[in-house]
Amino acid sequence: MTKNVIEKLQNLSLLYAEDEVGIRENIADSLRYYIKDVYEAKDGEEAYEIYLEKEPDIILSDIHMPKVNGLEFVKKVRETNRDIPVVMITAHTDKEYLLEAVGLHMEKYIVKPIDIDELFEALEKCVSLLDSNKKVLLKVDEDYIYDYDLKELKYKDERVILNKKEMMFLETLISNQSRVVTYDELQEKVWCDDVMTDSALRSLVRNLRKKLPTDLIFNLSGVGYRLV
Repeated sequence: MTKNVIEKLQNLSLLYAEDEVGIRENIADSLRYYIKDVYEAKDGEEAYEIYLEKEPDIILSDIHMPKVNGLEFVKKVRETNRDIPVVMITAHTDKEYLLEAVGLHMEKYIVKPIDIDELFEALEKCVSLLDSNKKVLLKVDEDYIYDYDLKELKYKDERVILNKKEMMFLETLISNQSRVVTYDELQEKVWCDDVMTDSALRSLVRNLRKKLPTDLIFNLSGVGYRLV
């Protein structure tokens, strides 16, 4: 791996699902030398719970696991997240599994025993994908580009200066462009431990609309906000 990739991995988190304890612990220990946070799961059910709680940047999962297998786990993830890079691992080369895995948009399919160099090649692909996903064109107006890495919004290459809460509010809407973001979600994602009052929310949206070159924000009364 290049120095640039290693530096980026040090700021990322990875969820590793594997039911064989020895394999999981050995691989996880190796990954922790390069990756900021490595979360371990013993089956697909636990993996999905950790995914919801920790929101990892990358998923590494065995296919054959008890309770919920790796493919079913990734299917559940893909219902709401089409972008997170996924690397699948299995001891089997059955074409049926391969075809199903490809249909779930995998970055890499690795056959056991795991070759650590092959695994790091897969992680390099994941980093590349994450880089490309950091810059997002707004579906409602492609003159806007949001860079998740720089936390920067541009309109026709001109930077729009926003304060922290305005940026967090807008980023939450951008991350969920296809739906309305509820008031409860805004409380969790933007206000966090502070209390989100109606007046504070209205004030934020009013000030944000003044700063944006075009009106992007739609309010569904009693429900929440979305991009127009």
